[in-house]
Amino acid sequence: MKRHFLLLLTLSAALLRAQAADLRLGIIGTDTSHVIAFTRALNDPSAPNHVSGARVEIAYKGGSPEVEESRNRIEGFSRELHDKWHVRFVDTIPAMCGSVDGILLESVDSRAHLPEMKQAVTCGKPVFIDKPLASSLEDAKAIARVAADAQVPWFSASSLRFSDIESLKQKPVKGAIVWGPGPTEPHQQLDLSWYGIHAAEMLYTLLGSGCSVVSRVSSESADVVTCKWKDGRLGTMRVDRPYSKFGAVAFRSNNAVDCLPDIKVDYIPLVREIVKFMSTRQPPVANAETLDIMQFLDAAQRSKAQNGSPVTMVQ
Repeated sequence: MKRHFLLLLTLSAALLRAQAADLRLGIIGTDTSHVIAFTRALNDPSAPNHVSGARVEIAYKGGSPEVEESRNRIEGFSRELHDKWHVRFVDTIPAMCGSVDGILLESVDSRAHLPEMKQAVTCGKPVFIDKPLASSLEDAKAIARVAADAQVPWFSASSLRFSDIESLKQKPVKGAIVWGPGPTEPHQQLDLSWYGIHAAEMLYTLLGSGCSVVSRVSSESADVVTCKWKDGRLGTMRVDRPYSKFGAVAFRSNNAVDCLPDIKVDYIPLVREIVKFMSTRQPPVANAETLDIMQFLDAAQRSKAQNGSPVTMVQ
C-alpha cells in the first residue's frame, strides 16, 4: 500500500511539473467554436488528439452584439470554457498580460481585430490571429504596423492551410483550382473574408505570393475569382453558398493533374503550429503572404464592384 501511495505521489508530482512547464495562453473573443475546439485539444490530456505544450488559462469575452454569429454563441461558449475547462475570465485585455505567455485573438467579427490587437500588443507576447486577419485591407496593414512597432510576433491562418492540401505541394505547381463554402456576413467590408478566406488560404498554400491581376464573377449562389501570378501561373478560387465541400486541383508540367476532391477540416495541425509559434516566436506563415492574401481579397472586392473587370493588386 505504501509503495502504491508513493508511486501515486510521484506521478502526481510529475503531472504538476508537466503542467507547470506548459505555456499559458489567453483568449480574446469567445464567440467562435474555435475557442472550444482549441481549448479541448490543449487542456484535455485524455483527448485522442491532445496537443501538449500549452494550456488555455484565461479569456476575455469580447463580442459583437450586431453580428448574429457572435451574439447567439458567446455566452454558451464562455460558460463551457469556465465550467468545463476552468478558464478564468477578465474584464479587460491588459488584465491578462501578466498571466499569459501567448495570446489567441479569436473574435469571430474581424472588425474587432485591429482595436483588440492594439491592446494585445501591450502584453509583449506572441499573438495568433484567427482567420481572417481583418475585415479590410487597411485594417490588415494597420495590424502589421501595430505589431511591428511593439516588436510582437504574429501570424494568421486558416486550418485548411495545414490540411491534406499540403500533399499537393510535394511537386511543383504550375496552376491550381480550389473550392469551398462561401457564406457572407453583411458587416464585413470584404465579403469573401468571412468564409471565402479558407479557399483563399488554400490557393496561396499551393501557389504562394505573387498574384498580380484579379477578376471576380459573382452570382447569388457562387463566386469565381481568377488570378494571374507574376510568373504567368493561373489560379482559380470558387466558393459556393450556402455551403460546399473543400477541394483542390494542382496542375503540373506535362499536363499532369492531381486532385483532392474532399479535403477534411481538422484543427489539430493548426493548433500544433500555434503552440510551436508561441515557443519559437517564428510564424509558420510569413506575415507578407498573409497581407498578400488580404490584397487578393481586396482586389476581388473591387473587381466585383466593377462587374468582373480585371483589377491590379495593390502592392
